[in-house]
Amino acid sequence: MLYAVTEERIRVRYGETDQMGHAYYANYLFWFEQARGAWCRDRGFTYKSLEDRGVLLPVVEAHLRYKGEVRYDDWIVVRVHVSEIKRTAMKFEYEVVSESSGMVVTEGYTWHVVMDPVARKAVAIPSFMRDLLERDPEEHVTVE
Repeated sequence: MLYAVTEERIRVRYGETDQMGHAYYANYLFWFEQARGAWCRDRGFTYKSLEDRGVLLPVVEAHLRYKGEVRYDDWIVVRVHVSEIKRTAMKFEYEVVSESSGMVVTEGYTWHVVMDPVARKAVAIPSFMRDLLERDPEEHVTVE
């Protein structure tokens, strides 16, 4: 179920805001990472389990588009899904939704390359990993 969305609810902490009380722009990447980890757990695996099987998944490109404001103590929901899989890479897309307004306040994506940890080079996505990526989260036990 490649395009199934995972939602991760996050409360914006004071330390994640700038002097103006807005969420500091770089923190969105941390929230994307948190949501991406939840996406993996919903499919029964973790980044650590991939690493244990000899696969690294570094971010090689990130894009964010800010459309609204997020402030200290706001509740947000980060929606994430895999939108594209290529031979050695995959694209995760994100929407950050303000719970109070229901509006999408940020959109973004990250590209990840599957990398061999020894050679430190991109490799084709292994078949076991493709199976994990295509799992239907409704049919698998979420990893806590």
